Amino acid sequence: MKGRDTRTAVEASLRRRRRKEVLFRLSGLVATAVGIVFLGVFFASLIGQGASAFRQTFIELDIEYSKDVLAPEGELDLDYADFDAVVRNALWQEFPGVTDRRARRDLLRLVSAAAGFQLRDALLEDPELLGTRERVAVPASATVDMLVKGNIDRSLNEARRPLTDRQLEWIDQLAANDRLEMKFNTALFTNGDSREPEMAGIKGALMGSFYMLIVTIGLSFPLGVAAAIYLEEFAPKNRWADLIEVNINNLAAVPSIVFGLLGLAVFINWLGMPRSAPLVGGLVLALLTLPVIIIASRAAIKAVPPSIREAALGVGASRMQVVFHHVVPLALPGMLTGAIIGMSRALGETAPLLMIGMVAFIVDVPSGFSDPASALPVQIFLWADSPERAFAERTSAAIIVLLGFLLLMNLAAIILRTKVGRRW
Repeated sequence: MKGRDTRTAVEASLRRRRRKEVLFRLSGLVATAVGIVFLGVFFASLIGQGASAFRQTFIELDIEYSKDVLAPEGELDLDYADFDAVVRNALWQEFPGVTDRRARRDLLRLVSAAAGFQLRDALLEDPELLGTRERVAVPASATVDMLVKGNIDRSLNEARRPLTDRQLEWIDQLAANDRLEMKFNTALFTNGDSREPEMAGIKGALMGSFYMLIVTIGLSFPLGVAAAIYLEEFAPKNRWADLIEVNINNLAAVPSIVFGLLGLAVFINWLGMPRSAPLVGGLVLALLTLPVIIIASRAAIKAVPPSIREAALGVGASRMQVVFHHVVPLALPGMLTGAIIGMSRALGETAPLLMIGMVAFIVDVPSGFSDPASALPVQIFLWADSPERAFAERTSAAIIVLLGFLLLMNLAAIILRTKVGRRW
């Protein structure tokens, strides 16, 4: 009787355990499904808003590179030639009935301010164009681009939309005459920042992030790996080593803006380094990623089996040879993983860069480590704060580029780990 009661209690306990296990697995599946759904919604929203930024509306105009307009004194000077007048003349020829001054100003707002620069670059590349006439596709303004992409409601009252009824008629006439076309938006990748949405690009921010990451990885990886090797293999186990280890762990959890304050105080105010420079940004991000790399590298070194060290010591290897010929090569994939995690965090940081002045409006593309520059996350922050609808789509496009950059970095890390990794 007693044995039967015990068996019944054990079976009831097993059923409860099985039910709990099923509920635990079901909870895990539900949590995973919810995460995938939210991730899908995020990417769908991001791509839906940003995909249109990779295409730009252009207006085809019959451009006459008139010598009377561009070289009235007989000699062409590209720095002073009035290319905007060439664009105006082409528009007025396309709409000869528009003679009122205010109407002409509204007509000019259909074309981007970049049209004159485009004609200047074309004439600079081919001086033989002077005195000729050709059809050129010039970028439309941001409002025209938004209308063509369906982001402006034509049915709204004229006072509530950025385009007047008369401008809508002109746009419809251009579309009816096959003068509107959509092209790949090369300006997004070849231009720096701009006040005009159709002229704004991410090249300056990309180059700024590139220079900063070079400085960051060049400093943080060798220093982090060297510190991890010393702390794990050579440092004496005493209270000083424990104090250093605790501080490293604490630094990994410090808010990133604190590192920005440190960079502002040390690199800019004390050492006098230039503001808004990739060199300073790289130094600040190196301080930020150094604890992450040290912790990951120490974990990778600890993961190497003690038998590797014992076998190397058994055949007569020195302590230094054991570490650098056996332990480090086996731990290198884990170290690279830590470095990529640190670089990914550095690439997406904004707060420390704001503290060192990289929030400035930078038009020119940096050509070195000391030139004024922005960074991709800062550029996203600036565009997200702009009220224009065209900047909203460029914000999403810049986020897509940033995510692509992160995916490429992780892919490179996987390939590198595969090539340098050793098995034991």
